[in-house]
Amino acid sequence: MTSSVARRTMTVAVAQAAVPLFDTPAALARAEELVREGNSRGAEVVVLPEAFLGGYPKGLDFGITVGSRTPAGRDLFRRYHAAAIEIPGPEVEQLAAVTRELGCHAVIGAVERQGGTLYCVALFFGPDGYISLHRKLMPTAAERYLWGQGDGSTLPVVDTGNARLGAAICWENYMPLLRTAMYAKGVDLWCAPTVDDRDAWQATMRHIALEGRCFVLSAAQYLRRDALPADLHPVQGDEPDTVLIGGGSVIVSPLGEVLAGPLRDGEGILTAELDLDDLTRARFDLDTTGHYARPDIFTLHVDESPHPTITVS
Repeated sequence: MTSSVARRTMTVAVAQAAVPLFDTPAALARAEELVREGNSRGAEVVVLPEAFLGGYPKGLDFGITVGSRTPAGRDLFRRYHAAAIEIPGPEVEQLAAVTRELGCHAVIGAVERQGGTLYCVALFFGPDGYISLHRKLMPTAAERYLWGQGDGSTLPVVDTGNARLGAAICWENYMPLLRTAMYAKGVDLWCAPTVDDRDAWQATMRHIALEGRCFVLSAAQYLRRDALPADLHPVQGDEPDTVLIGGGSVIVSPLGEVLAGPLRDGEGILTAELDLDDLTRARFDLDTTGHYARPDIFTLHVDESPHPTITVS
Protein backbone atom coordinates (compact mmCIF):
# COMPACT_ATOMS: atom_id res chain seq x y z
CA MET A 1 0.00 0.00 0.00
CA THR A 2 1.31 3.44 -0.89
CA SER A 3 1.22 6.04 1.87
CA SER A 4 -0.93 9.11 1.18
CA VAL A 5 1.13 11.28 3.54
CA ALA A 6 2.65 14.27 1.74
CA ARG A 7 6.42 14.28 1.32
CA ARG A 8 8.33 16.62 3.61
CA THR A 9 10.95 18.22 1.43
CA MET A 10 13.52 20.99 1.70
CA THR A 11 15.75 22.44 -0.99
CA VAL A 12 19.31 23.29 0.02
CA ALA A 13 22.30 24.85 -1.72
CA VAL A 14 26.07 24.84 -1.25
CA ALA A 15 28.15 27.55 -2.90
CA GLN A 16 31.67 26.96 -4.20
CA ALA A 17 33.53 30.22 -4.60
CA ALA A 18 36.27 32.47 -3.26
CA VAL A 19 37.07 36.16 -3.19
CA PRO A 20 40.27 38.23 -3.42
CA LEU A 21 42.31 37.87 -0.24
CA PHE A 22 42.22 40.88 2.13
CA ASP A 23 39.19 42.41 0.34
CA THR A 24 36.43 42.23 2.95
CA PRO A 25 33.93 44.45 1.09
CA ALA A 26 34.25 42.21 -1.97
CA ALA A 27 33.79 39.12 0.18
CA LEU A 28 30.69 40.57 1.79
CA ALA A 29 29.16 41.53 -1.56
CA ARG A 30 29.91 38.08 -2.99
CA ALA A 31 28.47 36.33 0.07
CA GLU A 32 25.25 38.27 -0.28
CA GLU A 33 25.12 37.49 -3.99
CA LEU A 34 25.59 33.76 -3.38
CA VAL A 35 22.91 33.61 -0.67
CA ARG A 36 20.50 35.40 -2.97
CA GLU A 37 21.32 33.16 -5.90
CA GLY A 38 20.95 30.00 -3.83
CA ASN A 39 17.62 31.20 -2.49
CA SER A 40 16.45 32.13 -6.01
CA ARG A 41 16.89 28.47 -6.88
CA GLY A 42 14.49 27.53 -4.09
CA ALA A 43 17.02 26.87 -1.34
CA GLU A 44 15.80 27.31 2.22
CA VAL A 45 19.35 26.74 3.50
CA VAL A 46 22.49 28.07 1.78
CA VAL A 47 26.01 27.07 2.93
CA LEU A 48 29.17 29.01 2.05
CA PRO A 49 32.78 27.78 2.43
CA GLU A 50 35.24 28.01 5.30
CA ALA A 51 36.81 31.43 5.90
CA PHE A 52 34.81 33.01 3.09
CA LEU A 53 34.75 36.35 4.90
CA GLY A 54 38.32 37.09 5.97
CA GLY A 55 39.95 34.64 3.58
CA TYR A 56 41.96 31.44 3.63
CA PRO A 57 45.62 32.29 2.83
CA LYS A 58 46.47 28.99 1.14
CA GLY A 59 50.17 28.57 0.41
CA LEU A 60 51.46 31.45 2.58
CA ASP A 61 53.86 30.81 5.47
CA PHE A 62 53.68 34.19 7.31
CA GLY A 63 57.48 34.10 7.77
CA ILE A 64 57.28 31.27 10.29
CA THR A 65 60.06 28.81 11.00
CA VAL A 66 60.46 26.91 14.26
CA GLY A 67 61.58 29.42 16.88
CA SER A 68 61.56 32.39 14.51
CA ARG A 69 59.23 35.01 13.02
CA THR A 70 60.02 37.75 10.49
CA PRO A 71 58.97 41.42 10.29
CA ALA A 72 57.40 40.71 6.89
CA GLY A 73 55.41 37.84 8.36
CA ARG A 74 54.18 40.02 11.20
CA ASP A 75 53.00 42.65 8.73
CA LEU A 76 51.24 39.99 6.66
CA PHE A 77 49.37 38.92 9.78
CA ARG A 78 48.46 42.59 10.34
CA ARG A 79 46.83 42.62 6.90
CA TYR A 80 45.02 39.36 7.61
CA HIS A 81 43.84 40.64 11.00
CA ALA A 82 42.47 43.81 9.36
CA ALA A 83 40.48 41.73 6.84
CA ALA A 84 38.72 39.71 9.57
CA ILE A 85 35.32 40.74 10.90
CA GLU A 86 34.03 41.54 14.36
CA ILE A 87 30.94 39.79 15.71
CA PRO A 88 28.60 41.57 16.15
CA GLY A 89 29.54 44.03 13.45
CA PRO A 90 28.39 45.66 10.21
CA GLU A 91 29.18 42.66 8.00
CA VAL A 92 27.11 40.35 10.18
CA GLU A 93 24.24 42.82 10.24
CA GLN A 94 24.28 43.17 6.44
CA LEU A 95 24.04 39.41 5.98
CA ALA A 96 21.37 39.21 8.67
CA ALA A 97 19.33 41.73 6.70
CA VAL A 98 19.59 39.50 3.63
CA THR A 99 18.28 36.36 5.33
CA ARG A 100 15.53 38.39 7.03
CA GLU A 101 14.50 39.72 3.63
CA LEU A 102 14.60 36.31 1.95
CA GLY A 103 13.22 34.31 4.86
CA CYS A 104 15.94 31.68 4.54
CA HIS A 105 18.76 30.19 6.61
CA ALA A 106 22.46 30.47 5.79
CA VAL A 107 25.68 29.07 7.23
CA ILE A 108 28.68 31.19 6.25
CA GLY A 109 32.36 30.64 6.95
CA ALA A 110 34.28 33.63 8.30
CA VAL A 111 37.36 34.74 10.20
CA GLU A 112 36.37 36.48 13.43
CA ARG A 113 38.56 39.15 15.01
CA GLN A 114 38.41 39.46 18.80
CA GLY A 115 41.16 41.68 20.13
CA GLY A 116 44.49 40.33 18.95
CA THR A 117 43.16 36.84 18.24
CA LEU A 118 41.44 35.46 15.15
CA TYR A 119 38.99 32.56 15.08
CA CYS A 120 37.73 30.48 12.18
CA VAL A 121 33.95 30.44 12.53
CA ALA A 122 30.70 29.34 10.96
CA LEU A 123 27.96 31.98 11.23
CA PHE A 124 24.30 30.94 11.42
CA PHE A 125 21.59 33.20 10.00
CA GLY A 126 17.83 32.77 9.66
CA PRO A 127 14.57 34.57 8.87
CA ASP A 128 15.01 36.59 12.07
CA GLY A 129 18.60 37.52 11.22
CA TYR A 130 21.83 36.51 12.92
CA ILE A 131 21.44 33.50 15.22
CA SER A 132 24.81 32.30 16.53
CA LEU A 133 28.29 31.11 15.62
CA HIS A 134 30.49 28.06 15.92
CA ARG A 135 34.19 28.60 16.53
CA LYS A 136 36.51 25.96 15.10
CA LEU A 137 37.73 23.90 18.04
CA MET A 138 41.06 22.78 16.59
CA PRO A 139 42.86 24.65 13.83
CA THR A 140 44.95 22.23 11.78
CA ALA A 141 48.75 22.34 11.51
CA ALA A 142 49.95 25.81 10.42
CA GLU A 143 46.45 27.25 10.92
CA ARG A 144 47.36 27.30 14.62
CA TYR A 145 49.63 30.32 14.20
CA LEU A 146 46.72 32.21 12.65
CA TRP A 147 43.66 31.14 14.62
CA GLY A 148 42.79 30.55 18.25
CA GLN A 149 40.81 27.57 19.52
CA GLY A 150 37.09 27.66 20.20
CA ASP A 151 35.52 26.12 23.29
CA GLY A 152 32.41 24.08 23.98
CA SER A 153 30.19 27.13 24.35
CA THR A 154 29.83 27.51 20.57
CA LEU A 155 28.37 24.19 19.45
CA PRO A 156 24.94 25.39 18.31
CA VAL A 157 22.26 23.34 16.65
CA VAL A 158 19.67 25.55 14.97
CA ASP A 159 16.09 24.40 14.49
CA THR A 160 14.72 25.74 11.20
CA GLY A 161 11.26 24.40 11.91
CA ASN A 162 11.76 21.62 9.37
CA ALA A 163 15.27 20.38 10.22
CA ARG A 164 18.11 20.99 12.65
CA LEU A 165 21.33 22.61 11.40
CA GLY A 166 24.81 22.04 12.85
CA ALA A 167 28.30 22.75 11.56
CA ALA A 168 31.79 21.31 11.72
CA ILE A 169 34.54 23.19 9.91
CA CYS A 170 37.04 21.35 7.70
CA TRP A 171 39.16 18.87 9.70
CA GLU A 172 36.91 19.17 12.75
CA ASN A 173 34.97 16.58 10.78
CA TYR A 174 37.73 14.10 11.69
CA MET A 175 37.11 14.56 15.44
CA PRO A 176 34.97 11.53 16.44
CA LEU A 177 34.00 12.95 19.83
CA LEU A 178 32.83 16.21 18.26
CA ARG A 179 30.78 14.24 15.78
CA THR A 180 29.23 12.20 18.58
CA ALA A 181 28.34 15.35 20.53
CA MET A 182 26.66 16.85 17.48
CA TYR A 183 24.77 13.65 16.68
CA ALA A 184 23.42 13.69 20.23
CA LYS A 185 22.03 17.17 19.54
CA GLY A 186 19.94 15.72 16.73
CA VAL A 187 21.63 17.27 13.71
CA ASP A 188 19.66 16.69 10.50
CA LEU A 189 21.66 18.92 8.13
CA TRP A 190 25.38 18.60 8.79
CA CYS A 191 27.04 21.69 7.31
CA ALA A 192 30.74 21.33 6.52
CA PRO A 193 32.37 24.57 5.33
CA THR A 194 35.86 23.57 4.16
CA VAL A 195 38.93 24.20 2.02
CA ASP A 196 39.82 20.50 1.79
CA ASP A 197 39.79 19.70 -1.92
CA ARG A 198 41.24 16.17 -1.74
CA ASP A 199 39.41 13.20 -3.19
CA ALA A 200 39.59 11.64 0.29
CA TRP A 201 37.30 14.41 1.57
CA GLN A 202 34.46 12.87 -0.39
CA ALA A 203 34.81 9.65 1.58
CA THR A 204 34.69 11.64 4.82
CA MET A 205 31.48 13.41 3.84
CA ARG A 206 29.80 10.14 2.86
CA HIS A 207 31.00 8.48 6.07
CA ILE A 208 29.55 11.25 8.26
CA ALA A 209 26.25 11.06 6.39
CA LEU A 210 26.14 7.31 7.02
CA GLU A 211 27.38 7.48 10.60
CA GLY A 212 25.17 10.38 11.67
CA ARG A 213 22.24 9.42 9.45
CA CYS A 214 22.07 13.05 8.39
CA PHE A 215 22.24 15.06 5.19
CA VAL A 216 25.73 16.49 4.65
CA LEU A 217 26.19 19.87 2.94
CA SER A 218 29.87 20.52 2.24
CA ALA A 219 30.83 23.89 0.71
CA ALA A 220 34.46 24.24 -0.43
CA GLN A 221 36.37 27.20 -1.76
CA TYR A 222 37.64 27.39 -5.33
CA LEU A 223 40.63 29.75 -5.22
CA ARG A 224 43.17 30.70 -7.89
CA ARG A 225 46.50 32.52 -7.56
CA ASP A 226 45.09 35.64 -9.21
CA ALA A 227 42.81 36.14 -6.18
CA LEU A 228 45.89 36.91 -4.04
CA PRO A 229 47.65 40.28 -4.03
CA ALA A 230 50.56 40.45 -6.48
CA ASP A 231 53.14 41.00 -3.72
CA LEU A 232 52.41 37.59 -2.14
CA HIS A 233 54.03 34.40 -3.34
CA PRO A 234 52.23 31.15 -2.48
CA VAL A 235 54.27 27.97 -2.52
CA GLN A 236 52.14 26.62 -5.36
CA GLY A 237 53.58 29.19 -7.78
CA ASP A 238 52.81 32.60 -9.25
CA GLU A 239 51.04 31.74 -12.50
CA PRO A 240 47.70 33.58 -12.31
CA ASP A 241 45.60 30.52 -13.17
CA THR A 242 47.32 28.24 -10.64
CA VAL A 243 44.59 26.59 -8.58
CA LEU A 244 45.25 26.96 -4.84
CA ILE A 245 41.99 25.38 -3.62
CA GLY A 246 40.24 23.05 -6.04
CA GLY A 247 36.69 22.82 -4.71
CA GLY A 248 34.86 19.52 -4.28
CA SER A 249 31.58 20.79 -2.81
CA VAL A 250 29.03 18.02 -2.36
CA ILE A 251 25.60 17.16 -0.94
CA VAL A 252 25.07 13.66 0.49
CA SER A 253 21.99 11.76 1.72
CA PRO A 254 21.66 10.03 5.12
CA LEU A 255 22.43 6.72 3.42
CA GLY A 256 25.62 8.03 1.85
CA GLU A 257 24.28 8.66 -1.64
CA VAL A 258 25.74 11.67 -3.45
CA LEU A 259 22.83 13.94 -4.35
CA ALA A 260 24.87 16.71 -6.01
CA GLY A 261 28.54 17.12 -6.88
CA PRO A 262 31.34 16.89 -6.22
CA LEU A 263 31.88 20.16 -8.07
CA ARG A 264 35.32 20.64 -9.63
CA ASP A 265 37.21 23.00 -11.94
CA GLY A 266 35.47 26.23 -11.08
CA GLU A 267 32.91 28.14 -9.07
CA GLY A 268 29.24 27.24 -8.88
CA ILE A 269 26.23 26.42 -6.75
CA LEU A 270 24.90 22.92 -6.12
CA THR A 271 21.29 22.39 -5.09
CA ALA A 272 19.31 19.35 -4.02
CA GLU A 273 15.76 18.68 -2.92
CA LEU A 274 15.92 16.68 0.30
CA ASP A 275 13.24 14.23 1.38
CA LEU A 276 13.31 14.86 5.12
CA ASP A 277 11.59 11.55 5.82
CA ASP A 278 14.81 9.91 4.64
CA LEU A 279 16.21 10.89 8.05
CA THR A 280 13.81 8.57 9.84
CA ARG A 281 14.19 5.85 7.23
CA ALA A 282 17.97 5.93 7.68
CA ARG A 283 17.83 5.92 11.49
CA PHE A 284 15.68 2.77 11.47
CA ASP A 285 18.78 0.59 11.72
CA LEU A 286 21.42 3.03 13.01
CA ASP A 287 21.11 5.81 15.57
CA THR A 288 24.58 6.15 17.07
CA THR A 289 23.48 8.13 20.13
CA GLY A 290 20.14 6.33 20.48
CA HIS A 291 19.26 2.68 19.97
CA TYR A 292 22.74 1.88 18.56
CA ALA A 293 24.57 3.35 21.57
CA ARG A 294 25.90 1.42 24.56
CA PRO A 295 25.78 3.92 27.43
CA ASP A 296 26.51 1.09 29.87
CA ILE A 297 29.97 0.89 28.27
CA PHE A 298 30.67 4.26 26.63
CA THR A 299 29.90 7.76 27.86
CA LEU A 300 30.98 11.20 26.64
CA HIS A 301 31.15 14.32 28.79
CA VAL A 302 30.86 17.58 26.85
CA ASP A 303 31.74 20.84 28.59
CA GLU A 304 29.68 23.55 26.90
CA SER A 305 30.60 26.31 29.31
CA PRO A 306 32.63 29.27 28.03
CA HIS A 307 36.26 29.45 29.07
CA PRO A 308 37.34 33.11 29.02
CA THR A 309 40.96 33.90 29.74
CA ILE A 310 40.02 36.43 32.40
CA THR A 311 36.86 36.65 34.51
CA VAL A 312 36.26 39.97 36.28
CA SER A 313 33.94 39.77 39.28
